[in-house]
Amino acid sequence: MFHRLVVIAAWLSLAFITFATLSSPGLRPHIAGPGFEHLVAFTVSGLLFGIAYPRHMIFVVAIVLVSAVLLESLQLVVPGRHGRLPDLLVKLAGGSIGVVASRFVKRA
Repeated sequence: MFHRLVVIAAWLSLAFITFATLSSPGLRPHIAGPGFEHLVAFTVSGLLFGIAYPRHMIFVVAIVLVSAVLLESLQLVVPGRHGRLPDLLVKLAGGSIGVVASRFVKRA
């Protein structure tokens, strides 16, 4: 049951990040500065995917890091949004931190 919840949470985290990244800035939640928000969002997502799929780390790294690149790239074609290299680097760092941290989480 726990594993199923973590899998759902991982995919929901990516769905939330996608919404927040591609929606109008007025529609998305604002908690702190954008750099901090990006870092935390991708750290949590990387952590959840790493816990959800502990035996599939290549898949986890691909999902987390490729989604960061893809979402940042998609912002270049969404009106009112802009993709930037510094934002991408923060997202990649957050995702990497989360994936690495997932390796230290004790499995239930």
